[in-house]
Amino acid sequence: MRGLITDVLESGGIEVVAEAADGAEALTVVAETEPDVVTMDVEMPGMDGIEAVERLMREHPTPTLMLSAYTEDGAEETFAALDAGAVDFFAKPGGEVSMGVSRMETQLVETVRSVAGADISGAGGTGTGAGTDAGTNAGGGAATAAAAGRGAGTATAARTAGEVEPNTTVVVGSSTGGPDAVERVLAGLPGDADLRVLVVQHMPEAFTGRFAERLDAACDLDVCEAADGARVGRGEVLVARGGRHLEVSRYRNGRLRVSLVDEDRGQNVRPSVNVAMESAARTVDDPLVAVVLTGMGDDGAEGVEAVERAGGRVIAQDEETSVVYGMPKRAAATGRVDSVLPLEDVAGGIVGGAP
Repeated sequence: MRGLITDVLESGGIEVVAEAADGAEALTVVAETEPDVVTMDVEMPGMDGIEAVERLMREHPTPTLMLSAYTEDGAEETFAALDAGAVDFFAKPGGEVSMGVSRMETQLVETVRSVAGADISGAGGTGTGAGTDAGTNAGGGAATAAAAGRGAGTATAARTAGEVEPNTTVVVGSSTGGPDAVERVLAGLPGDADLRVLVVQHMPEAFTGRFAERLDAACDLDVCEAADGARVGRGEVLVARGGRHLEVSRYRNGRLRVSLVDEDRGQNVRPSVNVAMESAARTVDDPLVAVVLTGMGDDGAEGVEAVERAGGRVIAQDEETSVVYGMPKRAAATGRVDSVLPLEDVAGGIVGGAP
């Protein structure tokens, strides 16, 4: 598997400067070679990926991409690695792993390059910046590149629940670095605020249910994974299910109804922030807020334009606190963003406008 990962990365123009058979050896080779990015399997003999990431972030902070099993158990372990400081993860598909890696090699290369440029200061170290070298630590796999990481700052609600406009709908989109950033934003929202929230995080299906559970435990709002036909009202949050687009299909009396769509809709990711925001802009006739957080790519740029045209407000995370300043940058470039805020101010911006 290490040979296969090396071949895939080098065929994509990335120089692999070292390999390691387990976590302990990985720490040694990272210290010796100082790579720009590390790929790390979650499950390894001896020191596993979670412990290895914890030590790596303490001793030699380096942007790290986890290679994880495409299962609910794999999701639990992967989130633990993200908590330890890993930037992102790449989920292995079912079946023959080597075939899966080869089939998804372009996506794996793009994800490794994105992680190499991540700002990991929130994980206790300083990002090395984008580069062309990579240290490969263990066997991996492939599937949809989902996102996670460590944001900077702590989200706090700068306004009170009473100042929220009645029947406000919020659509939050994120990718690389998003799970931590979304958690911090939701934790800063008052539980009794008149908000109904949709979260679109680029993440495969096996992971979004566990992600919703984590968010529910971290904030005062009621959070669950979206189901087709689900409704969301005051104080409730739906997390888009991986592998499906989330659309607002109906809005009445402060309650949203959503549909899960198994079509590409012209997007290269599923779920897509664009699809959710555009559907909300078409359907919701009460106050609407679009939020674009850290992530690679341009998903959300079309969505914020639709929200602004519909009279809604648009907030983008700033570059300094973004793990990857891709999606917020592209959103800001549309000229439709009302506020560019550090992560710790986003919740306050949602509740009562920009501080």
